[in-house]
Parts: sequence; structure tokens; C-alpha cells
Amino acid sequence: MALSLLQLTAPPLPHYIASGYTISEPAERHVSRKNIGVFDLLFVVEGCLYIGEEERTYEVKAGHGFILRPDRYHYGSAGCEVRTGYFWLHFQTTGSWRPLEASESAGGSEFQSAPDGLDAFTAPSFPLVLPQFVKAAHPGKVEEVQYRLIDLAPITHLSSARFEQQVLFQELIGLLAESTAPHRSSPGRACAEQAAAYLRKHYRQEISAKELGDGLSFHPVYIARCMQQEYGCSPTEYLLRYRIEQSKLLLLQTDMTVARIAEEVGFNLAPYFSSCFHKVVGMSPRNYRKQYFEG
Repeated sequence: MALSLLQLTAPPLPHYIASGYTISEPAERHVSRKNIGVFDLLFVVEGCLYIGEEERTYEVKAGHGFILRPDRYHYGSAGCEVRTGYFWLHFQTTGSWRPLEASESAGGSEFQSAPDGLDAFTAPSFPLVLPQFVKAAHPGKVEEVQYRLIDLAPITHLSSARFEQQVLFQELIGLLAESTAPHRSSPGRACAEQAAAYLRKHYRQEISAKELGDGLSFHPVYIARCMQQEYGCSPTEYLLRYRIEQSKLLLLQTDMTVARIAEEVGFNLAPYFSSCFHKVVGMSPRNYRKQYFEG
């Protein structure tokens, strides 16, 4: 069975709602529900849960987790054969999300535009990929975090406790996301990530396709294909956008001239830099700077 993945766009980060621990005796089935409106994470500590979601069924054994989608019908596909103990946790996101098949790359470039007027001061969004069904890489840590979440329930009238719940939940999400890494690694992804790292490190320099290929010991055509698949752009486009992002920081954090900034981020000619900046950002470097420093 292909690994089912859920891709959430962050920020905003997914947030914790409630959690608990349930024991199902032999012959008991998981409750059937439809379109509950929240994600429901089940993590089995002992025994085995038999869960169905639409037409697929799963055996969720000890040390395994399953995330029920908020928009689907789920049910107990069979009764428990032995006493089964499991954590349940409800969470939600106010951001976008979508199912992602294992053969599909995480979508979207890391250079995403922010809403107008918030560009330089808004964290860029990124895809957060979670396994819908997973064997936890660190089951002991997953259990520990969920016990701590439950322990906080009696004092959630304190804002500090509610804040700690959200922090613990992010730790839990990180543990689950970490478990997808072995399934999502591939030679193409590794090549794209190496190329991105190389371009970021040398962005102030002139980098030809041949130089990039020589630096990574891959054929330039292969590198371009991998980056297109993983980042949705060519190495040249990736480098250009990274240079523009660096120039934005210099425009806001320094009093350097536009010509000096162009040189600092790898452009030989200031007019060409201004033209590229306008194409990517939608305004000139000077106007971009003015909107933050002039009323």
C-alpha cells in the first residue's frame, strides 16, 4: 500500500485542540463518524486498532499512528482482538492542506509571495508533510509528549498551560514529520537539495550550469530536472529569486545604494538588477524601500 501523506501549508502552524487516552476491550470497535471537521491522531500503545477511512482499512499496531482526515468517513473495520490502549488527539489548521501521494513531491516553491504590504515582515510559507499512517521513529518520545499533554488538561484555565500544550504539540508534529524522511528520500530530492545549498552558498558569484554541475558532480540537465520537480523552478530561477530575497533584506536593513546592493547579491549591472527585482516583486528596489520608510 502506498504511503498516504498530508501536506499542510505553514504558517499558520497546525494547533492542538484536545487529547486523551482510551482503552478498548476485546470485540470493541472504534466509533464511526463522518466529516468531524478536525484531524484525529490515533497512536496505539498496546494491542491493535482496526480502522477504516472510506474504502481503505488499516491495522494500527503498537508504536504506530494514524491521522483521520476531517473531511472523510471513518469507522472501526473490525473489533479489537486484544485489550488495546491508544492516545487520541484532535488538531486543526487554519491554513490550507491537501492529501499528497508518496510519489508526489511536496508542492510549491520556498519563495512564495506574502500578502501586499507584509512582504518583508511575513514569514514565507512552506509545506509541512505528515504521514497519515506511520510507524513512529521514536515511539517512546511520542508517548511521553502525549502523556504530558494530558497532564496539562486540569490546568488549562491558565494561559501558560495552554501555551505549553501548543509547544508540546509542535514537538509531536515534528516527531511525526521526521518519520516520513526515509520514505521521501530519493536521489532526485538529494540532488535538488544539494543544488539549492550550493546556489545559496555561492549566490554572490557568477554560476553557470557547467560550474553547478562540476560542483555537484551531476549533469546540468539532471540537476535542472530535479530542481524543477522539487522546487518548481530551474537553477537559474532559484538563484535569481534567492538573490532578490537577499536584496530585500539589504534594502530594509542598510542604507546601501541600489547599485551597491546589486553588487552585493551577485548582479554585475544595477539596471539589470532593478529590472529583475521589478519582475519578481512588482516594483522597483527604490519604491520597495520607500514603502517601509516613508509615510
